[in-house]
Amino acid sequence: MTPLPDTAPHRLRLSADALVANWRALARMSGAGAACGAAVKADGYGLGAAAVAQRLAAAGCRDLFVSSWAEAAALPVESALGLSVLHGVRAEDMAAAAALPHVRPVLNTPQQVARWRAGGGGRACDVMVDTGMNRLGIAAADIADGLLDGLAIDTLMSHLACADEPDAAMNRDQLRRFAALRGATGARRMSLANSAGIALGRDYAFDLTRPGLALYGGIPCPALADTIRPVVTIEAQLLQRRIVRAGEVVGYNATWTAPADTPVGIANLGYADGYGRGFSDRGRARALAGDGAWLPVIGRVSMDLVALDLTGTALAEGDWIAFDPDLPRAAAASGRSQYELLTGLGKRFDRIWA
Repeated sequence: MTPLPDTAPHRLRLSADALVANWRALARMSGAGAACGAAVKADGYGLGAAAVAQRLAAAGCRDLFVSSWAEAAALPVESALGLSVLHGVRAEDMAAAAALPHVRPVLNTPQQVARWRAGGGGRACDVMVDTGMNRLGIAAADIADGLLDGLAIDTLMSHLACADEPDAAMNRDQLRRFAALRGATGARRMSLANSAGIALGRDYAFDLTRPGLALYGGIPCPALADTIRPVVTIEAQLLQRRIVRAGEVVGYNATWTAPADTPVGIANLGYADGYGRGFSDRGRARALAGDGAWLPVIGRVSMDLVALDLTGTALAEGDWIAFDPDLPRAAAASGRSQYELLTGLGKRFDRIWA
């Protein structure tokens, strides 16, 4: 079947310049002694993992992280790049691991360690140690008992539970517990900090940082607010302009009533694309031409459509509008986290890199 041209009535406008600028800023904050990697799991946080990896690799990033072996297999990367699977290696993953010799599992349990010893062929691995989050990771006591002895470990890592709360005592507790493992495993590197962890200071950087959200324009903590640039903007085409008379309603369940005769635009976007119902009467967009005045979302967001108040504009059928790319502001408006807003971006969008 011949692929259709990029003519979808909605698209993601993606800025390669902003993506690379965010990575470089986070690399500088990580310090000269720490490499800066990139989490490209969840299809590059919804932007497209292959396209993200290609651009970050060209900028100098050499360490990438995905969640599963299926994600690893779908990501064509240069052999010079390090690619790690954060969820480790199940029995069902061993065939994929054998077929992807350039990929390292991040071992999370004693069972995974034993499985990799038996079937990994002596290949390098990474190891996650739990320092208090009680999610994935082996215990520090397992290390003391010799669980990892003899393994070829590239990176020993842990994960911060409260990095987006700079004053949380748990950050310092996890830092202390992780630092105590230096030299205990023979690992080539140690890695603790995610995006917000980088902002906690150089003590948290160790040898490798693993930013995710901030690469894509998310701001997990105030310290990054003036550093991180938006990467993705949702754009949608108006399918219709209509006049809604005073007293008439718009959308499902009639949640918005026109206070006066109002020009209303119906755009090709909805919750099936990741623009959720939380934006009902709370979201906003602006015209791509003209003065760029903000256009409030009115009524309930439906599966494929959203209505906007076009008062004061000449916008008409076929015109394009851009929805607010400020992720913290969109998260506050919708009640969804910045992570959800990104990873929930639907497959129907054309993804256009500029």
